[in-house]
Amino acid sequence: MRTKQLSVAVAAVATLALTATACNSGSSGSSDMKVGLSVSTLNNPFFVQLKAGAQAEAKKEGVSLTVTDAQNDASQQSNQIQNFTSQNVKSMIINPVDSDAAGPAVKAANNANIPVVAADRTVNKADVATTVASDNVEGGKLAAKTIAEAIGGKGTILVLQGTTGTSAANERGKGFTEGLKAYPGIKVVASQPADFDRTKGLDVTTNLLQAHPGVNGVFAQNDEMALGAIKALGSKAGKSVKVVGFDGTPDGLTAVKDGTLLASVAQQPKLLGELAVQNAVKAAKGEKIDATVKVPVKVVTKDNVAGFAG
Repeated sequence: MRTKQLSVAVAAVATLALTATACNSGSSGSSDMKVGLSVSTLNNPFFVQLKAGAQAEAKKEGVSLTVTDAQNDASQQSNQIQNFTSQNVKSMIINPVDSDAAGPAVKAANNANIPVVAADRTVNKADVATTVASDNVEGGKLAAKTIAEAIGGKGTILVLQGTTGTSAANERGKGFTEGLKAYPGIKVVASQPADFDRTKGLDVTTNLLQAHPGVNGVFAQNDEMALGAIKALGSKAGKSVKVVGFDGTPDGLTAVKDGTLLASVAQQPKLLGELAVQNAVKAAKGEKIDATVKVPVKVVTKDNVAGFAG
């Protein structure tokens, strides 16, 4: 009977092999619980770490986790969620490309009585069992305080926004704006999306610096954009222009050590992935879970970066 269970689970995973990377639970014998995870993009170190945390927890919990990469394409992600629904997974986790666009596919999962956990970003116009996310508003406030203190409470700064429509970009922006209210001597002279992407961060910063060459600071809503901004700034980065990022990625932490990145508001992507799977398993079992699970953030500077390595 046990062998039959395992073979059914393996067959189900195999049918998704063309579009997914499957992480079988191994030899625990309880891989009859199937959970789907759709990640917005695996072309970003933060989400690679989130995936690693999710896979480690799935192995520990003895569930079969199927991971798909939406490649920052909202329609592709909708198809992935629909596939999970038709495969009758017990629960699913979505890290939305776009919080609004994810709604209809998640609603279809709701109609099929499959609980959905949102990871890092919320889903709009649909029901989720819980949203597991960093405290992005608080992180935005911390970023504002850090950059403001570094430039002496006065000056001009640029803001590189994340992907429009994502709750992470909205919340970090909201927190940063609120945080800056305490520093009336600082003005945001330009704010523009660079889609959480390093190359776009470079291009957008290069263009904005032509119109605003004398800025004192740059806040980027993730480390990838911050690293692009640092490249655009050249020798000014870390000296006449202070740059603050968000995520605490390995490359971001290296830049903090090097002094080109003043600080990064560090998230804990592996823990985020672990908690998403834990809650997806609880939801599948019908256990009560909190509507939101906030993962703490912390400002990483040259003074404490050694404690965040690895």
